[in-house]
Amino acid sequence: MSALSRLARRMWHQLEPVHASVYFSPQAFEAAAALGYDVESRWPSYFAYRSAPLGRAGARLATAACYSFSPRTVAEHVPAVWEVATPGQVLAARLTAVDRTYRDLMGGKVAGADAAEAAELARRAAESVTVAGRPLAAANLDLPWPEEPHLVLWQAATVLREHRGDGHLAALQAAELDPCESLVSFAAIEAAPVANFAGRGWSEQEWAAARERLAWRGLVGPDGGATEQGRALRERVELMTDELAAQPWRLLGEERAERLAQLVSPFLGAVFEAGLLPMTSTLGITTVATPG
Repeated sequence: MSALSRLARRMWHQLEPVHASVYFSPQAFEAAAALGYDVESRWPSYFAYRSAPLGRAGARLATAACYSFSPRTVAEHVPAVWEVATPGQVLAARLTAVDRTYRDLMGGKVAGADAAEAAELARRAAESVTVAGRPLAAANLDLPWPEEPHLVLWQAATVLREHRGDGHLAALQAAELDPCESLVSFAAIEAAPVANFAGRGWSEQEWAAARERLAWRGLVGPDGGATEQGRALRERVELMTDELAAQPWRLLGEERAERLAQLVSPFLGAVFEAGLLPMTSTLGITTVATPG
């Protein structure tokens, strides 16, 4: 792995939790409930918050963007989420949720000089990305920038996260891993327990069929664990993902990227200390803050 790829992966670990808080924080569920969404499950607000930058997305577009979800599961929520609130209302609620989340976590620090510097660096990185073939990154980058530094930081982290995510889907397709196979192969290397993927909506039969297809390719063994070939393929997927995510960090430069990582650490620590992210998740990141 090149130094730039390592930097891309490190910055993902630093910024992913900053972005992902909107899918887990109590303030985000409160904002969704205020719009009229059922928050007994996190999925209605998840699909609304994540899909809103795409406009009034239909089930096929949302399925394409979210990839690893069963099309059946996506169709349970999209386009029905737009009957509850418009994409514009959802986007406003999303920023309100982020604002309340970070003000509650960090108080006055959200308006400090460090937050302003972090926002400037993150925005510079986000605005440097090439969006060709990156629909979710492009849709989030098309949104107007908020004024408050902590909201700018969050929106920039979201652009960068979706830029990486769009590239990850390209890497999965290059590896010929379909949506269900992408999860089965991920579970096979013990990146997360199989039970953690239940929310993606694949049936036991669909999961078993995907495992059989991977076994036929020599990627998983009889016990469902990854073979050496299967682990090597997943490593290539992650390496390609890092390489495809490297552009903004190449342009920002290692020194400024390291400075951003340092400045983001208080946000990262606040998310982890509040326990907003599940201890065992499907994010592919640790739930212990990495040093800035």
